[in-house]
Amino acid sequence: MNLDNIPQELKELDRWVCWRIEQRDGKPTKVPINPQTGNRAMSDNPSTWSDFVTAVDRMQGDNLPGIGFMLGGGYVGVDIDHCRNPETGELASEARDIIHILKSYTEISPSGTGIHIICKGTLPAGSRRRGNIEMYDCGRYFTVTGEVLADEC
Repeated sequence: MNLDNIPQELKELDRWVCWRIEQRDGKPTKVPINPQTGNRAMSDNPSTWSDFVTAVDRMQGDNLPGIGFMLGGGYVGVDIDHCRNPETGELASEARDIIHILKSYTEISPSGTGIHIICKGTLPAGSRRRGNIEMYDCGRYFTVTGEVLADEC
């Protein structure tokens, strides 16, 4: 995790949570945590989110795996799973095309095999998932690693 790489514009917003892994239906799930209380955060309740510094302090103090950014307020997230070889860094051509089109903050997901893009905008009504690509502009959060993709993308 490289917190210094996270854009200042995002750091200045009170849209931050922490996360931890919990088992849900036999599968590991990244559950958002309220940085102020250590209880669960809710994507539809901004009082369970906080500023960046509080989220980082809670993550470090409670030894949590990471922090996350609640989407909305004019910020959209694009999640592309299974598009990156974690050993070579090679990206699938579709992911590379999306990165070039959006020209926004793009980082490697916690698994190392996907990418997250956070950009300004809103999404039209309709489906939010196509294959390994998901897009959201509310009701979700993205884990944030600060592991920005290399410039050659």
